[in-house]
Amino acid sequence: MKQYQNILVNALVNLGDVVLTTSAVALLRQAYPGAKITMLVKPVCREAVENNPVVDQVLVFGYQAKKKSLKDMLIMAERIRQCHFDLSISFDRKLRPALLAWLARIPVRVGPDRVFDDKASRVTWLYTDVIHITHDLETTLQAETYQSIVRGFTGLKLHARPVFARISQEAELSAAALLSQLPQHKKNIALCVKGTFALKTWPKEYFVELVDRLSAAYDAAFFIVGGPADRAYASEVSSAMHVPVANFCGETSLTSLAALLGKSDLLVTVDTGGAHIAAATGVPMLTIYGCTSPERWHPISSNARVLTSHEPCCPCKCREHECPSQPRPDCLYHITPTQAFDVCRELLDAEHLVYEQAEE
Repeated sequence: MKQYQNILVNALVNLGDVVLTTSAVALLRQAYPGAKITMLVKPVCREAVENNPVVDQVLVFGYQAKKKSLKDMLIMAERIRQCHFDLSISFDRKLRPALLAWLARIPVRVGPDRVFDDKASRVTWLYTDVIHITHDLETTLQAETYQSIVRGFTGLKLHARPVFARISQEAELSAAALLSQLPQHKKNIALCVKGTFALKTWPKEYFVELVDRLSAAYDAAFFIVGGPADRAYASEVSSAMHVPVANFCGETSLTSLAALLGKSDLLVTVDTGGAHIAAATGVPMLTIYGCTSPERWHPISSNARVLTSHEPCCPCKCREHECPSQPRPDCLYHITPTQAFDVCRELLDAEHLVYEQAEE
């Protein structure tokens, strides 16, 4: 197998996907142990791969998805060209990362023929090596799809797990400071109540009922996590609760979020990027799926459980107003607080959960 010394990994994808791509980067590290590996990511994802055991350097490209700035592209392409990469691997089949690698004159440019959907794309014309993905995307873990790109190019037969950034002492102290704001209880339970779109968001009244049942059964403190944009919705949810629920949305960095969840006894979350960060910490967690598929997006952790209602119309890509069962989408409302409580009780009462480093 030819050896490469300076590898660029294009991962201009969303946070959860960036975390999942690190499993494929771990394979690259095994295939080319002497290589320098650089990841190209969006600004919001930077912290997930900085100070990461499988990443040597991070390049950040900030852009607006629908804004076509030739100047910004040329500046970034020149910056990449000056790094003298000998191999580029893309985990996204979009034009922007493929064009950057081509403009930067990277001699070997690897990309998939499919990664998020089955639509054909002329973007593959910009690759020197196109990796054919043979499996069904919807029934295969997305991390395995990313790893298939690396396995297809390198010939490796191995599998790996996502690898999150190392948790700094500063992040640990930040997490401890947030936990100190909670009332003293035997257990700390985290909630992530808002997805990136409505058909991922479990009903707020269901979260209220679940917290009522958990607080009746356990001596627990509750808090909500999420980004700054989630804070207003989280306040609506916490205001509806019958017990105190702290709102920590927007108060954590990615690494302090990981530290905070790692110190928690349980996380109940909707399908969001934070779920994949949580999985890397080993926290006992329940992820609730609406229109998306746990077969594809299941958090990779022995302590992760999922709930889905297996609707015949799911997975779907409907917008909220297009859902035929609005205003109470079946995929969300058919997952009951009783079902969620039963899974939470299983996790909270378990005597031997496996806490493991998310790297093999």
